[in-house]
Amino acid sequence: MPIDLWMTPTELHSRTVSLVPLAQSHAADLSEAAADGDLHRLWYTSVPTPEQVPAEIDRRLGLLDAGAMVPFAVLDSAGRAVGMTTYMNIDHGNRRVEIGSTWYRQSVQRTGLNTACKLLMLPHAFGACDAIAVEFRTHRLNRQSRAAIERLGARLDGILRAHMILPNGTIRDTAVYSVTAADWPTVQANLEFMAYR
Repeated sequence: MPIDLWMTPTELHSRTVSLVPLAQSHAADLSEAAADGDLHRLWYTSVPTPEQVPAEIDRRLGLLDAGAMVPFAVLDSAGRAVGMTTYMNIDHGNRRVEIGSTWYRQSVQRTGLNTACKLLMLPHAFGACDAIAVEFRTHRLNRQSRAAIERLGARLDGILRAHMILPNGTIRDTAVYSVTAADWPTVQANLEFMAYR
């Protein structure tokens, strides 16, 4: 990796979840997680099939080596990998990053795990890394993802129309949200309130 990288691999821990550098040692758990709810069948998002998990780990590790991504395995309180998340599209010079390529096994969705993960990633980005902004992007039609992003307190910056061609050949309009450094104290208070209710 280049030596002038702004974001680098780290471990982030709370009492309910840990984010650790993604590795092939997580493949068996993540293959099982991908099978929980057949997440790969969702047409508007990109989750690997259970068989594709090792290749997806290699892809993310390649982006890490290129300085474009810091990938994590999401571990539950028992230490089992239940999903993946990343810092991605890292703009090292401008201290701007996207949190994305996130998915969790179906059985842990809507349990507070996503909020707990963001309560680790956002403070690290704005605190230790002094980010000026953190983005979130999702398909315009992915109502579950958009609702989760909005619950975090991120603001809609706009819709990138005809932004991407998806594997099924459809065109994705991308909803772009962000939290800026100025927004962060209020967003942090909201996240902490949500996490400990």
